[in-house]
Amino acid sequence: MSRELKLGSHVVNDESPAYVIAEVGHNHQGKMETAKEMFRKAQECGVSAVKLQKRDNRGLFTEAMFNKPYDHENSFGATYGEHREFLEFDKDHYVELQQFAAELGLDFFATAFDQASVDVLASIDLPAYKVASADLRNIPLLTYIAEVGKPMLVSTGGGTLEDVQRAYDAIMPINPQLCIMQCTCGYPAEFSELNLRVVETYREQFSDIVIGYSGHDNGISMPVVSYVLGARVIEKHFTLNRAMKGTDHVFSLEPVGMRKMTRDLERARQSLGDGKKVVYASEEAPVVKMGKKLVAARDLPAGHVVREADIAIKSPGDGIPPAQMDTVLGKATTGAMARDDAFSPDLLGLPGPIPIGSMVRSPWSPGRPGVWGRCGSGVSWRRGHGSWRWTWSGLRPARRCRRCSTVLPRTACCSMQTSSIVRRSSRRERPPRPGSALRLY
Repeated sequence: MSRELKLGSHVVNDESPAYVIAEVGHNHQGKMETAKEMFRKAQECGVSAVKLQKRDNRGLFTEAMFNKPYDHENSFGATYGEHREFLEFDKDHYVELQQFAAELGLDFFATAFDQASVDVLASIDLPAYKVASADLRNIPLLTYIAEVGKPMLVSTGGGTLEDVQRAYDAIMPINPQLCIMQCTCGYPAEFSELNLRVVETYREQFSDIVIGYSGHDNGISMPVVSYVLGARVIEKHFTLNRAMKGTDHVFSLEPVGMRKMTRDLERARQSLGDGKKVVYASEEAPVVKMGKKLVAARDLPAGHVVREADIAIKSPGDGIPPAQMDTVLGKATTGAMARDDAFSPDLLGLPGPIPIGSMVRSPWSPGRPGVWGRCGSGVSWRRGHGSWRWTWSGLRPARRCRRCSTVLPRTACCSMQTSSIVRRSSRRERPPRPGSALRLY
């Protein structure tokens, strides 16, 4: 089953780039201009979305917690409630920031910590909702958000797989637009506790939804690892300066770090490839330079029958490769060779390659239409006690004669996507002389 989630202006699936969320949270320190500057910097870093946190502090905290003294170097108020209220943006602030993010081409949404905050966010039609790890077991809040009908991203820090399954079962019948995100609730999280293989566990357990990673770790490398493991939504806390006042700045990424992370996530996507092993054009010159070919180990006279002791393997690899040594052994040289001279089809009486791109036709049947094809990297023909083989099947090991199992020469190959065509020679149809080229039309 395919996984896909529409988040704002982006479609997220297994083939898509990472959807990167810059978690601004309350790192704006309660200042709109700081928040806007963070949005601008995040956009320059190449993120997909910016995100805040919304709380109805009076309804969220007990009176005792709200009024608890908060004497701390990161405090913005005398009590914890005053501290939280100082950092909170109201609906008008959200509308202004929503418009500003749209001008920057960024998706904008928030984490809702309570039902009252859900109502505020729903009234301005945000494209998605984030649920904090602390509410993984808050089924009433999960279902309340699900009923809004917008995509949900649920962090799972501090929970068990049973907790995650319970949340999944509660949300999916109401709203299948769900992303479950691996997370560890350490601030910052220890690398030994990130447990990124949970991403693979989630992909197996919840095969119909997109999986993500919400990281509280220091650095930029773990999101890349999570992407390789299958996470497609990546969230990292963002700040203008890690030395700023506030509890979350210390494990947040500054602009230079966020920029490098988005760069590396895209490089990871490109680097994964399609899993098919191929030879790239960029590899051809290095392979020749560093590769090996068969050369004469010493001076050899004309007519000398080549033995293993007569062969040395040296660079560059612009001749017969060592893998085809059997095609050289036992052949008589047609001319004298000096030490380090490369063995070649001409010197061994073997057929040579056809120039790349030439239109060729089988040479064994002059009076018939023959087989036409464009050569990809040369064409080879082989003879084996009356049996002729024309090979179109690409790079393959040298074939053996069907009668005596002698290794037959492979001087080149062709990239046509058809199987080998076999024809037998007759008394009237003589093959070309060894070393002669195929006819070109």
